[in-house]
Amino acid sequence: MHPDTRAPSLKTILLCTGLILTLAMGVRHGFGFWLQPISQANNWTRETYSLAMALQNLMWGVFGPFAGMAADRFGTARVAIFGALLYAAGLLWMATVTHPALFVIGSGMLIGGGLSCTAFGAMSGIIGRTAPETKRSWAFGISGAASSFGQFALMPIEQQLIGAIGWQYAFFALAALVVLVMVPMALFLREPDVVRSGPQQSMPEAIREAFAYKPFLLLLAGYFVCGFQLVFIGVHMPAYLKDRGLTDPGVAVMALALIGLFNIVGSYLAGRLGGWLPKRYLLSSIYLARAAAIALFLVAPLTPASVYVFSAFMGLLWLSTVPLTNGVIAGIFGVRYLSMLSGFVFFSHQVGSFLGVWLGGFLYTRQGNYNTVWMITIGLGICAALVNLPIDEKPIVRIQPATA
Repeated sequence: MHPDTRAPSLKTILLCTGLILTLAMGVRHGFGFWLQPISQANNWTRETYSLAMALQNLMWGVFGPFAGMAADRFGTARVAIFGALLYAAGLLWMATVTHPALFVIGSGMLIGGGLSCTAFGAMSGIIGRTAPETKRSWAFGISGAASSFGQFALMPIEQQLIGAIGWQYAFFALAALVVLVMVPMALFLREPDVVRSGPQQSMPEAIREAFAYKPFLLLLAGYFVCGFQLVFIGVHMPAYLKDRGLTDPGVAVMALALIGLFNIVGSYLAGRLGGWLPKRYLLSSIYLARAAAIALFLVAPLTPASVYVFSAFMGLLWLSTVPLTNGVIAGIFGVRYLSMLSGFVFFSHQVGSFLGVWLGGFLYTRQGNYNTVWMITIGLGICAALVNLPIDEKPIVRIQPATA
């Protein structure tokens, strides 16, 4: 990575990364709207589309550490431009490919690769390096709020596009939007020079240090649960509501939009609170609150009102783990390899995402309902609440200076 002496202000970095995150997260948050039309058009079961979504999330995680390494080494701008092109290609692939195996593999690789270069992991490094330590948690909260705004704003747009021009042309329109917005924004992401003082590590040294440190492993375990819960709900919620008799598509649109709207508040508040309170306690509380919210949603009578209340509450908890998790990583290991280490933690998140979205389709195909998967999400939430409690957030003590 070659720092730029003309590096922009934190405000500019937050604006540009925020717009990139808005599209990256907003577009993929609405993929659940395509589950039924694509499955019906191609005579697939829900398992096929679910597997494609699962592979997308898995590849997002697999490519994440490498995208982070590239961002830390060569700069975030190049990585974001490459990711925007991959993302657009993946949307075009989903619009045109009808062979199930090719659809699953191609969309999984392209969308997964695109997200790894344009979402949280790749963007976290430049945000952490630009923000002063006293504002770092707040800055991560702002970026989380930006991605949440995308989830809120793009839900009705995607649903309206599908209804107005068809599901295929909706993909074409989104592909054009991704390129036309992300590429110009990426050009402003010039790197600050804030990593030259103190002991210097190589990437292999940083990786070995992180994976030998117990708090990092606990973060991996907690983030696995986060991915499982969120992607299962995000992809399967529209179909679940229709199965239970809420056939008005507007209910599902409003539910996902409310998640995005309240996510803005939740992400920002998590970032602010992370600057004042121990982040491990906040993370534990979020996972426990999710488990309680899901349990109450399942036992309450299912009405549009109950769906909206559940969605709003889940929105407050949706991406609030992101600024806190990135803040813990930066606090322990510093910001030199923040994108890379965030990528490794996010890989665990995406393994959970893969299992959540695929298991939803797999068990639905065999059982005819989502009951078992809902129970799993509750149990995992309780486990995540417990594993986050013992995390030590203090900076790691390096006995011997690392080699340059």
